[in-house]
Amino acid sequence: MVRNIVVLGGSSHPQLTQTICNHLGVPPANVLLDKFSVGETRVEIKESVRGKDVYIIQSGGGKVNDHLMELLISISACKTASARQVTAVLPLFPYSRQSDIPYNKTGAPLAKAGNIYNKPGFPYVLDSLPQTPHPDDAQSAGLANDTEGLNKSLSKVQLEEANSNPNSPQHARSAPYMNGHNRTDTSDFGKSLPSDHPKNGSTTPMTNGSSQEYQVFTPQPGYKQWVAQAGTLVADLLTCAGADHIITMDLHDAQYQGFFDIPVDNLYGRPLLKRYIQYQIPDYKQAVIVSPDAGGAKRATAIADGLNMPFALIHKERRPTKITDRQISTMMLVGEVAGRVAILVDDLADTSNTITRAAKLLKKEGATKVYALLTHGLLSGDAIDRINASALDKVVVTNSVPQGDHKKRCSKLEVLEIGTVFAEAIRRVHHGESISVLFQYD
Repeated sequence: MVRNIVVLGGSSHPQLTQTICNHLGVPPANVLLDKFSVGETRVEIKESVRGKDVYIIQSGGGKVNDHLMELLISISACKTASARQVTAVLPLFPYSRQSDIPYNKTGAPLAKAGNIYNKPGFPYVLDSLPQTPHPDDAQSAGLANDTEGLNKSLSKVQLEEANSNPNSPQHARSAPYMNGHNRTDTSDFGKSLPSDHPKNGSTTPMTNGSSQEYQVFTPQPGYKQWVAQAGTLVADLLTCAGADHIITMDLHDAQYQGFFDIPVDNLYGRPLLKRYIQYQIPDYKQAVIVSPDAGGAKRATAIADGLNMPFALIHKERRPTKITDRQISTMMLVGEVAGRVAILVDDLADTSNTITRAAKLLKKEGATKVYALLTHGLLSGDAIDRINASALDKVVVTNSVPQGDHKKRCSKLEVLEIGTVFAEAIRRVHHGESISVLFQYD
């Protein structure tokens, strides 16, 4: 039994919380998790956490926004109640696929484009406007008329817009004076004006001898809009709420750990997957580890090298068609799987479109059986129906998110328990021991 510890479970995965508490020998904390009638989250901790280490278990599946808000309020409540340390245990990290820098499939140009792309008629802009100055370049001239000229130009634009729209309030105020009418009919000032004066109804623009059209700024085809930085935002929310430590498993983007100013322990599901391959797949030495895309090649090669198994890769390429701008994805296998068992390894499956297409390609290339080993099986939308109708023979996932309903609907699904891994990580962190043994693959 671990002393001076409080394990608080959120509403996202009660079964995982109970499994962790059973291994630690402590009961789950007495906490009230509810919602008000308006929809706001309600959290009440009904036992003392003063001076204790609190571990809040909340996964990122299901209603991820509600679970994230519940986690933040729970962390703040524990810190307000004088908890010594608050650790957020997130088996599946929320918003882990929305990193700050989105993946660009085309990549950045290594060199400046040739003259063919710099012609005036070319629709795309590859150079920044204005160009970035270099230390040896002369200082740019800036605005021709400084800020005063810019203000005059803006005033002219506003005046012309008011004249073109007769229903605008600016036009109603300026119409009597633009049409040549005076405030009173007894004044003779308007009679002495020349016929070509603007107040006498002349439409000649007040410019330096030539009419000038002002266009509203429109972004060119090469212009990119800003992307919301969800990765840094979630990290800042957890830190500002009062979290002192983060424990998670198989982050989709490893760069996520750099967004935090607090320690982050990223556990790996590779030992569980390797153990399943060794004990549940017959003659596994003759099987082939396959990565469904280039992003998971490093993860798959680590398992293949540890088990001395061959490795294959599915290359997915997106090319725009000539008729429309819609991109069609083509998949190509790099490796040999004919007459062998293919084992797809990935960290996360949401709609299962990637692994089902990969399984179809592997069966087409001659694979006898196709397994899919996944750390996080979100399986949202019609993912279960897609798996049932696919060429996959078995899908192995962990219970980082609840899998009870998925298992009832899919006979191909098999679930691995990760509660023991998180329980051992919590025990080692609580006693100040190293958790590097949980990172070992052999």
